[in-house]
Amino acid sequence: MPSRRWFATTPARTGSSRQKVTISDRARNEAKAAQMRDHPEDDGAVIVAGKRLESVRQSLASRGYLRSSKQYAPPEDVLSKIRELAKSANISDSNKKFTDNQQKFDFLAACFTTFKHSVPNSCLHDIECVEDALAFYQTPVSTITPLESLKSVDLPENLHIQHEYVRFHPETDTMFGGKSAFPKSSTVVTGLKYKDKYRGHEAKKSWP
Repeated sequence: MPSRRWFATTPARTGSSRQKVTISDRARNEAKAAQMRDHPEDDGAVIVAGKRLESVRQSLASRGYLRSSKQYAPPEDVLSKIRELAKSANISDSNKKFTDNQQKFDFLAACFTTFKHSVPNSCLHDIECVEDALAFYQTPVSTITPLESLKSVDLPENLHIQHEYVRFHPETDTMFGGKSAFPKSSTVVTGLKYKDKYRGHEAKKSWP
C-alpha cells in the first residue's frame, strides 16, 4: 500500500499552492515521551525508583555538604506528645495512612506548634502516617560541620587536629630569628572575616 502524504493548502496572491505540514519539535518530543512510557525498557537512562535519590544522598554525605537548617534536639517525651496530637486529630491507628492531605496538614501543623520544628518540603512525601512523623521528630538535627564535631571527640594520643589557622609572621615567630621556611612566599589575608584576626605578611623579593 503506497504511503500517504498530508498537505495543507495555503492561499497565495497568484493562486493556490500546496505546502507540506512539518512536525514540530514539541509534537516530536511528546511522541518520544509516549513511546518511552509504553516501552521503558528501551531507554537505558531510566533509573529505578529510589536509586537516584539514594545516590544523591551518598554524594552529599561524602562531600560533607551542610544544609542551612535549624538545630533540633528531640525532647524526652516526644512519643507521648505525638500520640496526644494523633488522638486530638482523631487518628486511632498510627500505622494507617492519612485519609487526605487536609488531615496530614493539620497534624503536621500541630507538630510544628508543639516541637517548633517543621518537616522540610523534600521530606513531606515520606510522611504518610503518624509513625513516619514520629520517626522524623525522634531524629536530631545537628548544624555543626564534621570538623567542628571532632572538638568534642576523644582522639587517639598520636592524632592532633589544628582547628585554628597558623600563619607565619616575622614579628611573632621569632624561634629562628623571624625567618620562614618559605622566604619568598607571602601570607596575605584577603578575607574580611579573618583580616582583623590574622596578621598578613608580604615577603621581600629580590627579583620582580
